[in-house]
Amino acid sequence: MAWLDHCVPMATARKKRWSQRVTDTSDALTLEAGVFTRASARGIALSLKRSADRSHKRKSSPYRSAMSMLTFYGNRAGKTLPAASKRKLEGAKEELRKLYGRTPKKKTAKKKTARKKTTGQRAARKARA
Repeated sequence: MAWLDHCVPMATARKKRWSQRVTDTSDALTLEAGVFTRASARGIALSLKRSADRSHKRKSSPYRSAMSMLTFYGNRAGKTLPAASKRKLEGAKEELRKLYGRTPKKKTAKKKTARKKTTGQRAARKARA
């Protein structure tokens, strides 16, 4: 198997951590150090709001920039993020909505889609009628 080792390129730490580089050196927002490790969801939301409001490099509204960075962090950390941290990030999204005067996200029930009836179902229906 030693001959195979040189054929398969190993991912370097730099390539593996591209999302960390984006978080650290984002063109849209200059984040405060340790923003996503704050103790509370409100603390994370307030920090993101401050960064978004101060930024002159962003291309969209401050709310959208802050929410995008929060979503980006949650998506990139995904599998390795503990459940408590995921809940804290979701809470930070709710806090951001409140801070910017947006309506809270409503929980919607999934719509049931009408299923196409098969020939067997049609025959059974006719037999009952």
